[in-house]
Amino acid sequence: MDLGLTDKVAVITGGSIGIGLAIAHGLAAEGAHVVVAARNLERAKEAADEVAAKHGTRTLAVGADVATADGCAQLIAQVEQAFGGADILINNAGTGSNETILEAPDEKWQYYWDLHVMAAVRLGRGMAPAMIKRGGGVILHNASICATQPLWYEPIYNTTKSALLMFSKTLANELIPHNIRVNTVNLGLTLTPDWVKTATQLTEGTDKTWKDYIQGVADEWAPIKRFASPEEVADFFVFLCSKRATYSVGSTYYVDGGMMKSIV
Repeated sequence: MDLGLTDKVAVITGGSIGIGLAIAHGLAAEGAHVVVAARNLERAKEAADEVAAKHGTRTLAVGADVATADGCAQLIAQVEQAFGGADILINNAGTGSNETILEAPDEKWQYYWDLHVMAAVRLGRGMAPAMIKRGGGVILHNASICATQPLWYEPIYNTTKSALLMFSKTLANELIPHNIRVNTVNLGLTLTPDWVKTATQLTEGTDKTWKDYIQGVADEWAPIKRFASPEEVADFFVFLCSKRATYSVGSTYYVDGGMMKSIV
């Protein structure tokens, strides 16, 4: 199946590891040129080189903290300089939180707001004009099932991902006249390096392995009884970027192994 992604330019934040890196590989496998953005430039370079070596497409590594206005501006400028703009933007950078509302300080709320919401605002606002000149494009937001089905231990994550969901919907309405399709993907349990790290820490000194912990979480929360691999969820992102998904606009898609409990 031809996905129509050959020679498209895709920017992926948080692209050096986990889901972002899997999306980079998925898009490059379809012939897209990939910009890997991450806070750590060396990690971004390693990931970009890995993608280029495997798929033979052009890559660019950008070291930028998209939780800051300067980091977003730096990423936008480097994409413009290298490619004249982008056709695809994947707002993937993010991380979980762990706090209570009564104890979390303003600074923590502000950091997650900047990372999960303002990064998407700034990058969408900054990259859309070039997309318009190029005839259209795709913007995808990696939110979370927690945007609509919150977990008790990360209220800041829940709140900021929910805000990202609403931003995505309103941006979709504004940009569709310019042939830019905006959608959100709400993922369930996905086996990222963060999950492995957390599971390893929680099982240290016990008679269980990190894999035992992961399986316990899957058994409790996911009807499918397992975590998704980054590659599995990346395939869905790649499809939404393609010409096979041209009627998909302003929607939220759950890729969660049945974890969502409601029908709306």
